[in-house]
Amino acid sequence: MEIIRTVSRLSEAVDAARAKGCSIGLVPTMGALHAGHRSLVERARAENDIVVVSVFVNPTQFNNADDLRTYPRTEEADTALLEACGVDYAFIPSVSEIYPEPDTRVFDLGPVAEVMEGAMRPGHFNGVAQIVSKLFALAKPTRAYFGEKDFQQIAVIRRMVELEGFDLEIVPCPIVREADGLALSSRNVRLSPEARAIAPQIHRILEESVAIKAQGKGPREVASLTEAAINATEGLEAEYYQIVDARTMQPIDSWEEAGDCGAAGCVTVYCGGVRLIDNIKY
Repeated sequence: MEIIRTVSRLSEAVDAARAKGCSIGLVPTMGALHAGHRSLVERARAENDIVVVSVFVNPTQFNNADDLRTYPRTEEADTALLEACGVDYAFIPSVSEIYPEPDTRVFDLGPVAEVMEGAMRPGHFNGVAQIVSKLFALAKPTRAYFGEKDFQQIAVIRRMVELEGFDLEIVPCPIVREADGLALSSRNVRLSPEARAIAPQIHRILEESVAIKAQGKGPREVASLTEAAINATEGLEAEYYQIVDARTMQPIDSWEEAGDCGAAGCVTVYCGGVRLIDNIKY
């Protein structure tokens, strides 16, 4: 595995691979890699000739300076994991390499970026679009792999691909969970032992919401009861729980409103001061 620090070297490497007719799988990450990331890399390895993984904590998608400052950075462990997975190129640039000057682009991401995370974190998805579009332009991937834990982000990236005209396949990959149901996240390392013991209740309550739906309840009532159950759990505080069309990310009033992709419930919960996201499909 080659560790690449510069844009010019990455372009050189992927151009050489494409000239040989190789397919390229890209896994964009912010590091602090775990088994969820490994599952993305393994999928990319199985489906492509060349695998590129980027490790970059992107400042433009943080609207909280403390969150950016405390985001875990574990480059040595990350590179060991990537090498073990058979990655060809680990792209680990500096901020100045990616943003030699401020990125002032504003993307017309539309309704998919205006709800849930978009409403709670102004500018976040524009920052995601900035960095992912740069990575797509640099790595020129055949396929790019994203975890479904960041469910809304995938819809936003699809919209950005449409806007920018990138010729690639977006590959969503299932959430990887701990044995107790907690969705794997780089933020989990910030949970205290007490909070870590409570956090699996999030997934348990989401699973119970499926049973509530089976009782004939509509999306609004299921969402209300689910959010109430989260808030009734000591140590958990829901920022929002919304049931949306899984493609458009827009809230639905009836299950019939959901399109071909079905409905999804998306939640953000504070647990011991750590902001966790999760989702479930209905």
